[in-house]
Amino acid sequence: MTADISQVGGPRRVCVVTAGGQAPAIMINALGAAFGPIDVVMERPEPMWSFLKRRARKVGWTNLAGQFLTIKLIVQMKRLSRRSTRQIIRDEGLHVEIGAQHRICKIESVNSMDFIEAVDDLRPEVVFLCGCRIVKPDILARVRVPMLNYHAGITPQYRGMNGGYWALANGDDTNFGATVHHVDTGVDTGAVIAQVRSSPGKGDTIWTYPLRQAAMSRAMCVDSVRAALEGGVKPIETSGPSVQHYHPEIWNYLRVGIAKGVW
Repeated sequence: MTADISQVGGPRRVCVVTAGGQAPAIMINALGAAFGPIDVVMERPEPMWSFLKRRARKVGWTNLAGQFLTIKLIVQMKRLSRRSTRQIIRDEGLHVEIGAQHRICKIESVNSMDFIEAVDDLRPEVVFLCGCRIVKPDILARVRVPMLNYHAGITPQYRGMNGGYWALANGDDTNFGATVHHVDTGVDTGAVIAQVRSSPGKGDTIWTYPLRQAAMSRAMCVDSVRAALEGGVKPIETSGPSVQHYHPEIWNYLRVGIAKGVW
């Protein structure tokens, strides 16, 4: 399950936990450029049916159906808009494939004993979450090093999914950004370490916002991990209501797009 660290260079200072994707790869490569090769604990993506049942318990089946249609739209549009995605990657100088120098350890879930065993074997000084499941309290309690999370949204106002989209949809353009925070037992509720704000590019949409947010967040993530390695992480003051967001239902997504031009 885990790598034999005696055979591949010994423990590395930083461990990133993710289920994969372009935005996590961008962060992994940025952290690697700053701190040298790192360990990547790659969990298996949550099965769709499990995700849908869990979401339905929170929002109901009708809202879930609308959210599911938006999810399918995002997936399809990502495929159809590869040219614009490649342009963002070029313009921002992004590296969206995990570099070969980084060591990958595959596990079933961050909430399994495999994860604890991986952390024990790899012996990182900092664990950095980027696009993985919410960590359960019993697992969180067993990790003895700082655990930080990258969130593509400004907390506490835009916790959960599609933080950049919801800021724009709410007319709150100044809060299009991202956050690094301590991991606790809530959904993006940990003490905030750093935040960055910027603006989407012309023509950006809900399927390209995460790339834009990842691009603006590289330095923030590096600085936050560096502070954790040096023992100097200090939470910052935040304000505003604490709201957890999900994917917009398709009917609301279309309404906001037509009325406000936020897609």
